[in-house]
Amino acid sequence: MTLSTDIQNHISEVDIPLERDVFLRTLIRELSGTLENVVGLEEASGFISIVGQSMGDQINKYYKTSLQVSKLSRQEVAQVLVDLKKRIQGEFYIIEQSDEKIVFGNHLCPFAEKVIGRPSMCMMTSNVFGSIAADNLGYAKVELQKTIAQGASGCRVVVYLELTEDAEEADGREYFQS
Repeated sequence: MTLSTDIQNHISEVDIPLERDVFLRTLIRELSGTLENVVGLEEASGFISIVGQSMGDQINKYYKTSLQVSKLSRQEVAQVLVDLKKRIQGEFYIIEQSDEKIVFGNHLCPFAEKVIGRPSMCMMTSNVFGSIAADNLGYAKVELQKTIAQGASGCRVVVYLELTEDAEEADGREYFQS
């Protein structure tokens, strides 16, 4: 072995917390933090919303194609939202659902600890949930009542499916069928 090979072997054996998942979550955290610091939380959330909308549209197509349907029912939308989060290592679950709204809880963010202190990253959830629900059911308003990003032990996300008095009073983003 050469000195270069010895160094390469030694460096590759060093235990550091770096692999693709951690790298990509850190990248998104740093990008969102930079946006929040440069343009402010509201504008950063807006930029991330654009990405979330695109992701939501793509994920919606995957599910509809795989399930061979042109539209998902309310029950299917609820299950799709739980399933997609599970696939990306979140722990979302349904607290309640009705024709008017679906309430989700969550114990684990797909961004893990990288989301703490970066509330703009929650726009991914808002936009993915909102775009899928609105495309299939006509309308959605997503309220992020509690988030891990803001220091809560879990998340509480309400997806309003009808423009009720509660939905009108909720602090959230509206989504419409395109």
